[in-house]
Amino acid sequence: MTEVDSRAELSEDRTYRYRLSRVWSDGPRATFVMLNPSTADEYSDDPTLRRCIGFARHWGLGGLNVVNVYAFRATKPADLWTAADPIGPENNRYLEDAAANDEVLVAAWGAHAKQERVQEVLSIPGFDRLTCLRTTKRGYPSHPLYLPKELLPVPWPTWGQGLQRSLA
Repeated sequence: MTEVDSRAELSEDRTYRYRLSRVWSDGPRATFVMLNPSTADEYSDDPTLRRCIGFARHWGLGGLNVVNVYAFRATKPADLWTAADPIGPENNRYLEDAAANDEVLVAAWGAHAKQERVQEVLSIPGFDRLTCLRTTKRGYPSHPLYLPKELLPVPWPTWGQGLQRSLA
């Protein structure tokens, strides 16, 4: 079994998780852009992270990063809206870094993000090359947890105007 370098970048109080990384070999990395972080950290994986690792390994990549539209850690999406700042004070910097440095960007936040925030994220330079694994009926990028493991990232056809129409 290959040793995996596991890292997490969190706020000092661990309320926000900005980036989660798993690296198992040299080579390009995928970045999954999810809705918000849950329980995974530098010490433990959760089911969604394990699924994303499976995708990245299947694609022959050397590792992955996970960043989020919202950095507030919550196990239920509804809990995001109880936070004073669900985005997190440092979150956009990590999104910008992912867009600038990672080979494959996979939109995977599902249907719960607010339209204004999605548009803000999509305006980050480099996010015009987003891919997804699948879309929902309304055109949102599907969450990866229950998707077939054989899927490959494909260009997200609705990243711009199409998304605006589907959210309107």
